[in-house]
Amino acid sequence: DPDFAALGAGNDKGLPRVDGEGKRLLPGFLDLHTHGAAGVDVNAADPEGLRKISRFFASHGVTGWQCSVLTDTKEQTLKAIRAAREVIEKGSGGAQLMGIHLEGPCLSVEYKGAMPESLLMKEARIDLFREYQEAAGGHVTYLTLSPEVPGAVEIVPALGELGITVAMGHSAAGYDTSWAAVKAGVTAATHLGNAQRLFHQHDPAIWGVALESDCWVEAICDGLHLHPGTVRLYLKAKGWDRVVAITDSIMAAGLPDGKYHLGVNQVVVEEGDAKLAGTGVRAGSTLTQDTALRNLLAFTGRPMEELLPALTENPARLIGVFDRKGSIADGKDADLVVLDGENRVDMVFCR
Repeated sequence: DPDFAALGAGNDKGLPRVDGEGKRLLPGFLDLHTHGAAGVDVNAADPEGLRKISRFFASHGVTGWQCSVLTDTKEQTLKAIRAAREVIEKGSGGAQLMGIHLEGPCLSVEYKGAMPESLLMKEARIDLFREYQEAAGGHVTYLTLSPEVPGAVEIVPALGELGITVAMGHSAAGYDTSWAAVKAGVTAATHLGNAQRLFHQHDPAIWGVALESDCWVEAICDGLHLHPGTVRLYLKAKGWDRVVAITDSIMAAGLPDGKYHLGVNQVVVEEGDAKLAGTGVRAGSTLTQDTALRNLLAFTGRPMEELLPALTENPARLIGVFDRKGSIADGKDADLVVLDGENRVDMVFCR
């Protein structure tokens, strides 16, 4: 094909040419909220463990991710941060580890989910997050806090100055407190609808503010955490440019049902549904982003090009990396996914 040959005319490095005829080429997927996969738990992972997650994610179309550190002891949190820093700075060998997400410890006891209550912060202090950011070499990119924790709203501007995108979640916050957090600089809602006070007509609470404001909202599209109708509501209320698909996956992603752990918690997975062993509270997921995309297609019946930003452009814009991630364009990282006719991953190119 002379046209195909012409495309390689500027290929002065003699790189391999790939023919994707009959397939679909997409930007690489991003996952901003995940606790592990392939038998590796982020809180307990060493650098090689994080690289194992990176390779697993790449096989499911993810080319960039943030590792989510669950509320843990200070010692263990610092250990997890240092392991992540090494991989961020030296390379992952798969999907690029872009940054660190701290899910806590500034979270509500009432909606703690899988967070160990004894380790939750009773009063927000910026000094702890400064220490974590210093240990991370500036690579803490994302943080979840509960607006109602005393002092939480007040530290949001300082977190922004540290280069951290702030999300609100695991929260019992009412409407006014949630709006105060958004006005202070919160730009996202962590897994909206899960582990938080729900909408009430007399106090729309954190859920109402997330939908009414310009916040991005995370959505776990596994069909378990959110009813398909809820996902459709988010897309209609927020617009297609404000929903961010996440997995919130745990170490069990890619593995069979059984017993696993999430931070300090014991988790049982039955029929792909992960729950705390003691209480039955849902604890992360076994979702992968390629499955999330297929679920979104099934939930909405809408074209691929309308849904794709939830896994690509929207997360890139949320954490400020759209200059190099989230779309196919000159000068950006060559993060590409090739899907077959059944929308399953055929090939992945990382950078």
